[in-house]
Amino acid sequence: MSDKQHDSPVKLKTLVPVEDLRWSCCSGDVGFETTAELVGSRDVEGQQTAREAIEFGITCLAPGQNIYVRGARGTGRIRMVRHLLSELAPTSESKRDFCYVHNFSRPEHPRLIELPPGDGPKFRKQMIELAEFAESDLVKSLEGEPWSSQRHEIQESVQQEIKAKMKPLEDALQGDGLALVQGQGPGQAGIFPVIEGQPVPTDRLGALVAQGQLTSEAVEKIETAINGYQKQLKDIGREINEHIREASLQIKSINETAANELIEPWVTRISNTWDLKSVREFLADVVKDIIEFRIDSEEDPPLKILYGVNVVLTQADAKSRPVVEESMPNLMNLLGTVEPDFGPNGVAVSDYRGVHAGAILRADEGYLILDVYDLLSEPGAWRALMRTLRTGMLEIVPPEASWMRQTVVTQPEPIQIRVRVILIGDARTWYQLDHVDPDFRELFKVLADFDSEILRDSLGIAAYGQVIANLCEEESLPHFHKSAVAELAEHGARIVARPDRLTAKFGRIADIAREAAFLADGELVQQSDIVEAVRRTKRRASLPSRKFQEMVNNRTIMVETSGAIVGQINGLAVMHSGPLTYGFPARITATIGPGTAGLINIEGRAQMSGTIHTKGFHILGGLLRHLIRTKHPLAFSASLAFEQSYGGIDGDSASGAEMVCLLSALTDIPVKQSMAMTGAIDQHGNIEAIGGVNEKIEGFFDACNFSTLTGDQGVVIPKSNAGDLMLRDDVVEACSKGAFHVYAVETIHEALALMTGHEIGALDEEGNYPDDSMLGMAVEKAHQFWRRTLSSPAQFTQTEKAEPDPEDMPPTPPPISIRD
Repeated sequence: MSDKQHDSPVKLKTLVPVEDLRWSCCSGDVGFETTAELVGSRDVEGQQTAREAIEFGITCLAPGQNIYVRGARGTGRIRMVRHLLSELAPTSESKRDFCYVHNFSRPEHPRLIELPPGDGPKFRKQMIELAEFAESDLVKSLEGEPWSSQRHEIQESVQQEIKAKMKPLEDALQGDGLALVQGQGPGQAGIFPVIEGQPVPTDRLGALVAQGQLTSEAVEKIETAINGYQKQLKDIGREINEHIREASLQIKSINETAANELIEPWVTRISNTWDLKSVREFLADVVKDIIEFRIDSEEDPPLKILYGVNVVLTQADAKSRPVVEESMPNLMNLLGTVEPDFGPNGVAVSDYRGVHAGAILRADEGYLILDVYDLLSEPGAWRALMRTLRTGMLEIVPPEASWMRQTVVTQPEPIQIRVRVILIGDARTWYQLDHVDPDFRELFKVLADFDSEILRDSLGIAAYGQVIANLCEEESLPHFHKSAVAELAEHGARIVARPDRLTAKFGRIADIAREAAFLADGELVQQSDIVEAVRRTKRRASLPSRKFQEMVNNRTIMVETSGAIVGQINGLAVMHSGPLTYGFPARITATIGPGTAGLINIEGRAQMSGTIHTKGFHILGGLLRHLIRTKHPLAFSASLAFEQSYGGIDGDSASGAEMVCLLSALTDIPVKQSMAMTGAIDQHGNIEAIGGVNEKIEGFFDACNFSTLTGDQGVVIPKSNAGDLMLRDDVVEACSKGAFHVYAVETIHEALALMTGHEIGALDEEGNYPDDSMLGMAVEKAHQFWRRTLSSPAQFTQTEKAEPDPEDMPPTPPPISIRD
């Protein structure tokens, strides 16, 4: 049949009307003249379900009600979270200050003190004042009255006791020519002989004998006398030492009593201010340390350090809950750390002063906002967060030691934490966490789902106006005319490519708006500015597409846009460049003959086929059996290939075109090269929806438009994609002039009729196709192949190998540059 029969029933039935090729937003539907009429808002439009979920998570204090905000980037996830936290302004009556102090019994485990909000600095100030008093004024006060007199009386009494004990012995020694010489310490004395009026040590007596000043007999007599007094001297020494020890204890008791009396007002003032067990225990340790170690010590460490307070977190605002956003959630920033102080020998010494709060502690009694991708990219951060939420205890850990620098490990006392975590992430990450982490579902029970689409109605268009008005207010941009907002809505409809929907990825809309505002140069932004901004955005990312189109135009890549060829069809594929997508034609060829190999996927054999494309290819075998109903097995060897495809291919949107190409090769009926086709297929011949329909149509249009549009060129798409159409203005204009066409089909029969112009055929009551129909010819050809295969089985079984089972094939590499 001729392909010029534009009024054929199939064409009339499937031709998409020009008015359905693009949705137009009337500027009169916007509801205002310019965005200056709108009041700015920090809210996010069109996400009511997500809003309700976040509100619940913010206000519900039940355990495990942490929030996962799930959605695509640019949908306003973080903006809504901030807005609701500001709008609801939740308060807390149980906020706390957290302080760490020295642990006198275990210095490596600093002690935690929790105080009412804002009291941490006050407590630190009073402890500094106490340390200053103990360091200077306390000793001076102890030297004053009445304690100085009491100590002096005890010391005088001891001296009198010593003199009384020593007087009888001294007199006896004097009578024997001996003398008692006092040693270096109290109660330490020696007995020396007196020679020529001077006490002489016994070790010099031998020298005096040698000099002739003493005789050996005299020396022996002196030593005998000294030995006779030694026991008495030792007994007196023990008595004197006991008197001295008792006096020391009395003086120490006086000092302790005095110190207690002097320190008691300071301690009472602090303990009365903070009547807490942790404060009382710390003060008791401080008083004990002062009395036992600091009164008489001459090498005290600075008491401001020893008795100081490290205020790790203070919350002066007593009611409002804190909101913390951590953009770098590594272990140190998340949990906090203990910073060491490195000495000259390189050894790190840390104590309570090195403890620093992390984001979790700063968000205590409040909200911690984290990007889940950033969190998962930091080693150990995810498990640390989940452990903290599960146990309710925050453990601040020091950094790991290295071989270059050793460290003394400091482990601060854990903190009982109360925090609500809000994770910002996408759907894929949510499913992964839900699958691999058993704690995730129990700890993040609130899911706030952000839709990437909103309804394309008056409220949706109004939402676009509000988004632009907010942007103008926040970034001081010129305001937008209603025609510019309408053009942005049309751009949003093209991005989402779904019937009656607009994209909710307002980040992309805002990027276009910013560039349009730049082009407007301070004036009111008009529709033409939006059109130019979109054009520039696409142009910047279109280099791969332009290079490909150049190769098509100069025949480096062979694509036919006119004529008819057996076993060849124009399929359609897309390539991605950042957020933008470009379509292009892909030449698919098929060959077929008698044999037993069945369908051969050349891309699959070359390991260039993705899993989805491979699945779509195997569906062709089922559909072929459904269409070609013979009384014998199908006996053929057929191969299909995407010609000049070097980067891999995936997706099933070419399976419909592959079926047309295969039947063309089987029946020798040529396929129109002026047409291109996209659409997935099932085993019963139904054409199913695909993605990127607008870009694919435009890609083939550009290939045809390089020379001259002939009027019989067009694209066949699934009927289920007809509502997604949002084609460029030049494509719509060409269609309105009859120079290009878009057809929407439901079945493979309609596609075959359009692509070949031949009668397809329908089964009669006996289950046969008309002989001159395409499917009738396919049945006859299949019968011929079967007979030839039976007549020479060796010829057709040795030259071809059956398609291997996918499970036996080596792993397929991912597609590189082309997605079908």
